[in-house]
Amino acid sequence: MIPDKEKFKAAEGGTPAWQRKEGKSESGGLNKKGIASYRRANPGSKLSMAVTTKPSKLKPGSKSANRRKSFCARMSGMKKRLTSAKTARDPNSRINKSLRKWNC
Repeated sequence: MIPDKEKFKAAEGGTPAWQRKEGKSESGGLNKKGIASYRRANPGSKLSMAVTTKPSKLKPGSKSANRRKSFCARMSGMKKRLTSAKTARDPNSRINKSLRKWNC
């Protein structure tokens, strides 16, 4: 049996929002609440929102274009090496959702 105190720990803010469903975006990655929560938990962090602009609209070599390119390269490698075959094929997995959101 779970004591009432532990049962409602997450609801009272025991776990940061960026680790819970309410801080995650349905389309992949973190939402604004999740990013704000992460910044509070990790002062000095430079975490920012996803670059969701279409690659054709980004100026080549710009800060956003380079950030997107770097993220796509890093996450594609993670998908290839650090996920199971089932997760890699699942269109609703967190990694595939975030790759779609970043236009990778």
